[in-house]
Amino acid sequence: MRARCLIVDDEAPARAELRYLLGGFDHVQVVGEATNAEEALVLLRSLDYDIVLLDIRMPGGTGIEVAEALRSGSHPPKVIFTTAYPDYAPDAFDLDAADYLVKPFDAERLGRALTRALAPGQGDAEGESTPAHGVPALVATAAPEPVEPLARIPVQQGDRTVLVDASSIIFATAARGYSYLQLAGERVLVSYSLNVLERRLRGHFYRTHRSYLVNLDHVRELRPDFKGALVLVMDDHRRSRVEVSRRHVRDLRKLLGL
Repeated sequence: MRARCLIVDDEAPARAELRYLLGGFDHVQVVGEATNAEEALVLLRSLDYDIVLLDIRMPGGTGIEVAEALRSGSHPPKVIFTTAYPDYAPDAFDLDAADYLVKPFDAERLGRALTRALAPGQGDAEGESTPAHGVPALVATAAPEPVEPLARIPVQQGDRTVLVDASSIIFATAARGYSYLQLAGERVLVSYSLNVLERRLRGHFYRTHRSYLVNLDHVRELRPDFKGALVLVMDDHRRSRVEVSRRHVRDLRKLLGL
């Protein structure tokens, strides 16, 4: 049985491109298109969809508002945001979005998002999941890893790319195939998974937990928690706290000379 999909985007070329990409997936059928938030909600109330590919910035309302409205339904469709703006990713994941695709993206990246959206329980903190509905598990072709750690990490901000020095990254957190980088005064989204970041940010970075990668140069305090593990207090403006799993406590203490 094919998953029913709704495309929501105010730009006709973007809808055409999505329809073209989705044509390569036999398990998905596009059964509707909407050009704004109001049209999307009308269509979503008239038919049960499995997936919604949802733009963020549209006339008459945002994709975030549409996703919020969907949460009140008894069987809401899985939402995959498709947008040129990475800034809204925290809001999107707070709404339990299946994925967040930053334009431009290719069929392979879209395929991974569909696999995640149609899998029962949408995977773990790294975004891994078990295919369902006959969805083929797509394996990304990994780019060759550099021999030396990257000194800077590219961050997409609108139509420009900012290069962030690794030394300014306080810690990174997993976000379903992406990662958030916590800097001194802001949090930014990058298109690397935490596993990839761990390989690229060697040196003073340490994986304290399956969901956290920490720059040890920015650890301010270590505090025991009630579970027998540790919590790191970082030196960003919020004094963020990062969990250290029990199995990593001993190694971390050795690294810090404690």
